[in-house]
Amino acid sequence: MEYKILNSREMKKTISLLERFGYKKKLDYAFLMNNKNRIFLVNKDFRNIDTSKLRVNNIGMYFGELHANEIRLSIEGSQLIGPDCSENILKLDDEDALDWLRGIDLSKEIEEKGYYLIKNKDDFLGCGKAVDKKLLNYVPKNRRLRI
Repeated sequence: MEYKILNSREMKKTISLLERFGYKKKLDYAFLMNNKNRIFLVNKDFRNIDTSKLRVNNIGMYFGELHANEIRLSIEGSQLIGPDCSENILKLDDEDALDWLRGIDLSKEIEEKGYYLIKNKDDFLGCGKAVDKKLLNYVPKNRRLRI
């Protein structure tokens, strides 16, 4: 898997996509992107390592994926920035949160299409996309509850 270290302009563009969620803080990490437009966060000191002779499967924490000027955050990405976000957060009751963690798309009347942070009480459960009165679930199959 090829990883590209994002330069400051690319990082600013990626961070600006977080404004959809009302996030205004600075992320003090280096950003890596793979060939599938997935963003990974690593310590800034990573830039000092010569990776040309390394064979690695994964580097850093999976933060999210870029889709046509939007970002879909991973579960960990939503947990990292969620507490500092103020917009486009959908709060689920316990029953809907359980369905969400099972990987079920939810029927919701949401006016504006796009990505939303999913929250239950104080916990951020990931990111979903609102389309046609439905909230699409992106919880990976291997992380879903089997209850």
